[in-house]
Amino acid sequence: MDRWEREGLRSANNGMRNQFEHLLDSFERQQGRLADVFRELENARTQASSPDQSVEVTVDAAGVLTDLRLTAAAMRQTPEQLSRVIVEVALAAAHQAKQQAEALAAPLDDLPDLPDISPGAPSLNEIRAFFRRDNEGSPR
Repeated sequence: MDRWEREGLRSANNGMRNQFEHLLDSFERQQGRLADVFRELENARTQASSPDQSVEVTVDAAGVLTDLRLTAAAMRQTPEQLSRVIVEVALAAAHQAKQQAEALAAPLDDLPDLPDISPGAPSLNEIRAFFRRDNEGSPR
């Protein structure tokens, strides 16, 4: 191997080292952002109310019902009316929660996906797809 070949290999090695260091820096930034997003999603709550304010629901970031409040006016409705209103309000809150979750996860869109940096790591693309499923009508 002559001097030029060695220099070429050194240069390629330095380039790969710089690229790897850049990927590691990106990974460290991504880990911090991902932790922040998950913390915000864990704490996110969305409320929705019926037009007459007789039914109020609270859901978490996944759209799971965490609280239901009924006023005396709600109890004067027929069971069919009340159940329909509860479902409508819960669906509205779940839709709002999904939009909020997508907005919270949006800053992660510009980052490389974790498996690109570390094989076997969880994919952010899969996480984002999970939160986008409801927009396409897929159940959770």
